[in-house]
Amino acid sequence: MTLQSLNNLPCRIRVAVPVPIYDCFDYQVTEQQYHTVMPGMRVVVPFGRQRCIGVVISKVPHDQPCTFKLRPIEDILDAEALIDAEMLKLLSWAAQYYFAPIGDVIQSALPTKLRQGGSNARSTTVWQVTPSADPFITRSAKQKHAYAVLQSQPHGIDEQQLTQHDIELSTLKALEKKQRVYAEKRPLEILNLPTKLAEPALNANTEQAAVIQQITQHLSNYQAYLLDGVTGSGKTEVYLQVIHAVLKQGKQVLVLVPEIGLTPQTVARFQSRFHCHIVLLHSGLNDSQRLHAWQAAQSGQADIILGTRSAIFTPMPRLGLVILDEEHDLSFKQQETFRYHTRDVALYRAHLAKCPIVLGSATPSIDSLALVQQGKMQHLFLNTRTGDAILPKVHILDAKIAKKVHGLSQVLIGHIQQCLDRQEQVLIFLNRRGYAPVLICESCAWQANCPNCDAHFTLHTQPYVHLHCHHCGTVQTKPKQCPACQHDTLKPIGMGTVKVEEGLKELFPEHDVIRVDRDSTRHVGSLEKIYQKIHQNQPLILLGTQMLAKGHHFSYVTLVAILDIDAGLLSVDFRAPERTAQMITQVSGRAGRGEKNGDVYLQTLRPDHPLLKTLVQFDYRAFAAKTLQERQSACLPPYRYSILIRSEAKTEHDAVNFLKEQAQILTTCSQNSLQIWGPIPAPMQRKAGKYHAHMLLFADHRAHLHYYTQQWWYDMLKTVPKHIKISIDVDPQELN
Repeated sequence: MTLQSLNNLPCRIRVAVPVPIYDCFDYQVTEQQYHTVMPGMRVVVPFGRQRCIGVVISKVPHDQPCTFKLRPIEDILDAEALIDAEMLKLLSWAAQYYFAPIGDVIQSALPTKLRQGGSNARSTTVWQVTPSADPFITRSAKQKHAYAVLQSQPHGIDEQQLTQHDIELSTLKALEKKQRVYAEKRPLEILNLPTKLAEPALNANTEQAAVIQQITQHLSNYQAYLLDGVTGSGKTEVYLQVIHAVLKQGKQVLVLVPEIGLTPQTVARFQSRFHCHIVLLHSGLNDSQRLHAWQAAQSGQADIILGTRSAIFTPMPRLGLVILDEEHDLSFKQQETFRYHTRDVALYRAHLAKCPIVLGSATPSIDSLALVQQGKMQHLFLNTRTGDAILPKVHILDAKIAKKVHGLSQVLIGHIQQCLDRQEQVLIFLNRRGYAPVLICESCAWQANCPNCDAHFTLHTQPYVHLHCHHCGTVQTKPKQCPACQHDTLKPIGMGTVKVEEGLKELFPEHDVIRVDRDSTRHVGSLEKIYQKIHQNQPLILLGTQMLAKGHHFSYVTLVAILDIDAGLLSVDFRAPERTAQMITQVSGRAGRGEKNGDVYLQTLRPDHPLLKTLVQFDYRAFAAKTLQERQSACLPPYRYSILIRSEAKTEHDAVNFLKEQAQILTTCSQNSLQIWGPIPAPMQRKAGKYHAHMLLFADHRAHLHYYTQQWWYDMLKTVPKHIKISIDVDPQELN
């Protein structure tokens, strides 16, 4: 190419556009823009008939030929890159590994306001009382509370402070309409807190000290650790002491937890230990709060970033440590659209940042234990509980022969009463919210089924009586009589948390029964209030779903009862025993964490099940070792690599037949290098009015699986009919 032709080539940049297309697109820029724009900046570009906000991936070299007409960009939104080179590399890898459009992946890593083109300038909204001589009269308790708080704060409160004052933004908006308060934009105050200990570290026991020393010896290099510690063994204290060593080096720490519910108590623990800038990143924040937290991390001003799954994609220029607490938890796997696994992304991110990563759990996932076997992670152990606490005793109650009252065996009721009489606390676990899972007619056996799913309606009685499908969200009024036979013999069958709560209040009227599930914790600050009550040394009964199963430290709980574990023992998913064993171990671990010993009661219809016997006679580690051997013998993950293809259509024929055609094509193009299971209808075949089918791909080598699947996937997407929706799930964790 001659110098003259080079001079005639337009300046170009490559942009990731948030559309479901797997390529990036070239756009023309002026010479000045070419020198100004940097990878990681946002630009406004035309795409078809619309305008999109994309992110610059790279500058196209001048000597690269251009074979088509380019459209110019419309605007550059940032003065400096929002996403650094390391984070762009991570996002590009994740998009390629999980077969996701790069534009969508990058957009998912940005706060909503930045996705929409908002400014990255650091500002906040401050709310103040409107000067007025008129007395403020209202029936709303929330408005009274908010107004009183604002009156006590002469300089107002900003959006970041709303949660700590238990004020909802909607309440302030209502007061603003009444002209009682007003809002104004102000520059966000930059916190430059000196990093120091707010309280001294606890004395580490011998096991903890050995683990802490092992990790802190290699803070400047990548090393993956699996911290395998029994419940109550002090994993959090290990985290805190390692974090302190990292903070002293002037680096940032990313701590990931599986649930929003774990963040209030975790951040309280961190704030009591460290006097530094700590920010939260989770879905419970509003758009402004999330933007401010993201900016603090991206600018390097935040020292500790504590977040849930998506926080793994937060830019952090001084990253020195990644911690993944409760690493086994299924919440770390994104189950929709961009189906990434936080654990695997976190391992690669730590590798790029050349920093250590600690994966902690009392019940490590089988996948992580396989990585230890392969030498890719170092196994660290905490075998004893801290202080004088010992592991609880596990007892099995045969629900077939036990007499039950309100779903509880009389033996269990007796133990609960004895526990309360000793001024201790009880935790009852039932992973089924609502009042009852089935509504049936005793005259004709009609059942209340969801019209859109192969599932029963769940009966709810709060905040009003209604039927609710937990799969598609359909809500219906509970019929007064049977729609089939017109008799008024409708009866709820089975137990949900609300029904058990009613029974417990009747059985133990003198004691508080606190229910913790998604329905009882909808309001802002509700979880914090519940935890405050639990941590008072008062006898009570704590009833809840999986929100209570992990990471919580309840000092006064000495009895744990698990009411229904049989569903996990009968699932067709080969991972179900692992999930069930983890759930039982984690819930059991809430007992006896204080000075008093604990007991665990498993109420089951299958007391002789081998899984239960292994857990009672031995422990989770024995179960895990046996499961690893079984998986290896059966050639199942993690000893083989898998990809799940899902199809969705209006008819069963379309959903299954499309995958059958693709299975034949894939067999041919892979030269029989892949083993294909299916296609078959999904375990829940009809959901939200659509029929679902599955096809599972296996290979002995990950490279072969990805190479052949990628070739087929991109070609298939060009031919998939509009009436069929298809998705891909790399390293699937659920076969639903």
